[in-house]
Amino acid sequence: MEARHTQFRRAPALATAAAILFTAACGTPAQSADAGSAPPATPTVPKRAPAQTPDVERLPEPGTKIPKNADKLAAALRDTTTRLNKAIDAWTKGGEPDPEELPEDVELLALYQQRLYRYAARHPGLASKAFARLPAKLRSQAEDNTEALRELFALTRPIEPSKVFKVRDPRPAGELLGYFKKAERRFGVEWEVLAAVMFAETKFGRVRSDSHAGAQGPMQFMPATWKAYGLGGDVQDPHDAVMGAANYLKATGAPRDYRRALHAYNPSQAYVDAILLHARQIKRDPRAYYAYYAWQVFVLTTEGERRLTGP
Repeated sequence: MEARHTQFRRAPALATAAAILFTAACGTPAQSADAGSAPPATPTVPKRAPAQTPDVERLPEPGTKIPKNADKLAAALRDTTTRLNKAIDAWTKGGEPDPEELPEDVELLALYQQRLYRYAARHPGLASKAFARLPAKLRSQAEDNTEALRELFALTRPIEPSKVFKVRDPRPAGELLGYFKKAERRFGVEWEVLAAVMFAETKFGRVRSDSHAGAQGPMQFMPATWKAYGLGGDVQDPHDAVMGAANYLKATGAPRDYRRALHAYNPSQAYVDAILLHARQIKRDPRAYYAYYAWQVFVLTTEGERRLTGP
């Protein structure tokens, strides 16, 4: 595939929608090089910090059931998001997080929120009824999140359950935020957009596997694109990958035209729309960044969804 708008002959940063972004955002895998010899990945269980809030309510278990009627789904979204925001505030103390570990309450509440949104995205009729019962601000957030997920789900193709993936714990949220903001200062590309790209590509670096087309690293670059825009860095290093992505997006139109730049990054209108929807949520409320940071990696197999990371 030949990318546009530059003098270089190159592959886009993401070879194709089907090849890469599904790994984290939609459920189709980036297959590892040794897929035939390693066992399927199981959810990673990183060290967790104690809950940061004196929340007397029981935290949702990883497999807590999703409500199947509009009233209960709306109540679950409202309660979970309220508690998650409170937990994020306690974790960040009104600023940027310093701790190395993701607090247990943030992790479990974010996972349940993610599962609620994934279910809503797959059941638009129910979601519409549920969202009508939400306060305006949360309704807007819910609509953006489910629309972004639907855009990416539309590109998803189920894979065999035996597919193998490499996953790992992400770098701390505060560390990654520093990289995004450093790249914004240098290249003028909004940090929220860079965060949304890493979120969609690899759930902030949780996905370690290369795509089957050969895209690599936490920002999923094809080798030729990385050679042209990676600034001589290591494609697997989160700092270098973010800088390379900002450099690439600026060269292809950002910040003047994010749609053009993101389309060069991945030539899919659905992908572009999803990134901008997630970035808009972060701009509206920076706590969305920390919530997205705590969302986990799911893949869609021919036997149903499978979660690869988290508790």
